[in-house]
Amino acid sequence: MFVAILLFLLGLIMLIKGGDWFVDGASGIAKRLKMSEIIIGATVVSIGTTLPEVMVSATGAVTGHGEIAYGNALGSIICNTALIAALTMAIRPSVVDKHGFTLAALFFFVAAAFYSLIAVFFQKFTRIVGLILLVIFIAYMTALIVQAKRHPAVAPLEPEPGDGSEKTKKTKPVWLEIVLLIIGAALIAVGAKLLVDNGTIIAKEAGVAESVIALTIVALGTSLPELVTAITALVKGHSALSIGNIVGANLFNIVLVAGLSITLSPFALPASKTIAGVNSSLVVDIPVMFAVMLVMAVPPMINGKLKRWQGISLLAIYAAFVAFQFVY
Repeated sequence: MFVAILLFLLGLIMLIKGGDWFVDGASGIAKRLKMSEIIIGATVVSIGTTLPEVMVSATGAVTGHGEIAYGNALGSIICNTALIAALTMAIRPSVVDKHGFTLAALFFFVAAAFYSLIAVFFQKFTRIVGLILLVIFIAYMTALIVQAKRHPAVAPLEPEPGDGSEKTKKTKPVWLEIVLLIIGAALIAVGAKLLVDNGTIIAKEAGVAESVIALTIVALGTSLPELVTAITALVKGHSALSIGNIVGANLFNIVLVAGLSITLSPFALPASKTIAGVNSSLVVDIPVMFAVMLVMAVPPMINGKLKRWQGISLLAIYAAFVAFQFVY
């Protein structure tokens, strides 16, 4: 128990410091490449924060646990959007790069629609489905590179006013920014695992039910990298970087996490609770996933702005979703 507490605290420290370095490296690279924070967040940062989920889902699929890959994709998208992005919008609504945000959001809805239609009508994910999802991933990365060249950031990216970080800083060398990004991502991944594994041990020792642990510590654990990045970005005045990370991570959860898992080991739609004889995932999880993404994505796609009411609405939806999981 004592060792678990020490490792839990170590994981927390690694998460905090890793998030600090990760955001510094990402924002520094964005400035050098004259790319908006939305685009950097939706590519480099998203890949870094999604890597732990790629490993967990791919391992689960290969070992015959396709339900891990399937549930991880949907659950992470809902948590990322209705909890993490919602907190960012509720605390500090921001203006976003409309071009980069719209591109990422449109790719998400196309990929999510394809993934959901396969689940509803075929109820199994074949290797062809996985390969199509990976092709969408490649197409998205290509489209973002083209988008970045056509619409470079119009001004150097500085922290948003009012966060107490407007003081002038010396520019770091490019090699240091890349190192900060890589080490930061590694610390976040290792720290998240230490936090989840040892948090679960502590909770069990304290007599907490396993169902509660699964819905709290473990479920949130897969989204810890996005959460740490979001909080750090907010503190440093880069909320657009945080939102870009969420949109990119949501897309990668389908095209990269699920796509790679399905390609390695195809699986059928996992058995689940039923509502009126229908798999609850098809009537609850998938509709909620689309609902929260629509609430988050539609307003900025129209006017390039995120509003506080979006964050508050999403938090209410998330609270209702979690309550449903406990009650039903």
